[in-house]
Amino acid sequence: MRPRIVQADGQIGFYWATAAGRPTSLQALVSHPDEDEPDRLVATHLEALDDALIIAADRFGEILGGGRGPADADERDELLELHRTLDRLCFEYAAALRSAGLAPDLRAGKIVGTAALFSIRARQPLGLLGPAPLDSELDEPTLGVVGGFGEFQQVDPDKPWKGGRWVVRTEAGQRFPLTLSMLLFDSSGTNKEGARKEHRDALASVVDAAGLPDADPMAVTCALDWLLYDWLLAHRDGPDSAEIVFPRGYDDAAALVVSAAAASVAARATFDPGLVLTPHRGG
Repeated sequence: MRPRIVQADGQIGFYWATAAGRPTSLQALVSHPDEDEPDRLVATHLEALDDALIIAADRFGEILGGGRGPADADERDELLELHRTLDRLCFEYAAALRSAGLAPDLRAGKIVGTAALFSIRARQPLGLLGPAPLDSELDEPTLGVVGGFGEFQQVDPDKPWKGGRWVVRTEAGQRFPLTLSMLLFDSSGTNKEGARKEHRDALASVVDAAGLPDADPMAVTCALDWLLYDWLLAHRDGPDSAEIVFPRGYDDAAALVVSAAAASVAARATFDPGLVLTPHRGG
């Protein structure tokens, strides 16, 4: 008898069960001394997550795409369950990779990236996203073309877990919000590869700093969610697609997406009592 995935009809996502039928986690399974095929379990988890995303897109696509908000309390509860389940499954995958000494490939980055994007879009209409870095410090853009220079600004260089964001700085000293997508699809001669690399390095810096003793979990969450969301939106297969793509030369970004998604979940679990990182029967 082997461990198996449990997913009942109508259930959002899935969970693992031992050969005896007890709910468990992927990382617990791969670290068991009797488990001789951890890579097989990890691959099965990834494929099941991909299937769960297809089902979620069909069931919640209009809401996740921003076409409408949740219609009633039941849909709000379902969105809550969706984000918590996807978060748990992403965390389990990353934790299992570490336990088994395995590395994520491009396909893993694509699938976990889409799961992270779905989680963020599910939390958005529920009011469960914190403010983006520098959100209250930027100027309000006005109608018309704004002249200036795009640059990445950290919130506090001495506290790297607070992250940062792209802004347009004008000659008058104003700072307006900017996104990586706007930079990558700008036609005015922006150094797109430079911006892409700087964003990747900024995200990696927050992931590395997230575990520091004085890192604030809420600040970590806001920084990771914004930087990851900004990266994912800029690297979709198309404007109406949730499929994540990685440009040539950015294979390492796949592992970064997996670790950033897991770090966000770990930070949020410290203050969200409903974000349980161990599975339970029926959820």
